[in-house]
Amino acid sequence: MKVLMINGCVRGEKSRSWKLAEAFLNEMRKKAPADMKYEQLDLATMDFKPLAGEFFEAREKLLAAGNREHERFRYAHQFAEADLLLIAAPFWDLSVPAIVKLYIENISVEGITFGCDETGMYGLCKAKECIFFTTRGSVYGDGDLEQGASYLRALCKMYGVDCFTCICAEGIDAFPDKQDEIMKQALEEAEAAAKRIF
Repeated sequence: MKVLMINGCVRGEKSRSWKLAEAFLNEMRKKAPADMKYEQLDLATMDFKPLAGEFFEAREKLLAAGNREHERFRYAHQFAEADLLLIAAPFWDLSVPAIVKLYIENISVEGITFGCDETGMYGLCKAKECIFFTTRGSVYGDGDLEQGASYLRALCKMYGVDCFTCICAEGIDAFPDKQDEIMKQALEEAEAAAKRIF
């Protein structure tokens, strides 16, 4: 089993979103099979470039030549081959931080993470589930202003990942007197998700 954790928490270990992911990981490590392979990407320390200019043109030439084994596609292959996808990122400008979007832009490769035919796009990823750990200062629910989980859920459909689970501590700044209670509930949800899977 291959588990891929994509850490998009800009504040690092101080991040409340990362605390939710850690609760899952701690429970996972207690029950994970011995042959499980775990990989973690800390996006804040990585240098993903936007698809523009010469960088974009070089990518297009590789794809036109059918060269999908090039080194620059290694993260797309890593994503496509994972059995379980984990993403941790805060609610940021109504969505997710730019580092997450840059990562997504670089792993969205036709012929690796998704394909296209006359009926439209279809997924090529192996994972059956993606779990998203996030925190929101105010309460947005599933309304129009919430574009973080919505964006990742839609991408999972494109990638062929059938199940998308969002574990969220919402309103933790709007209700400071309830912050501990809100976080506690989300931490318990994260632990329960790990127990369900492992």
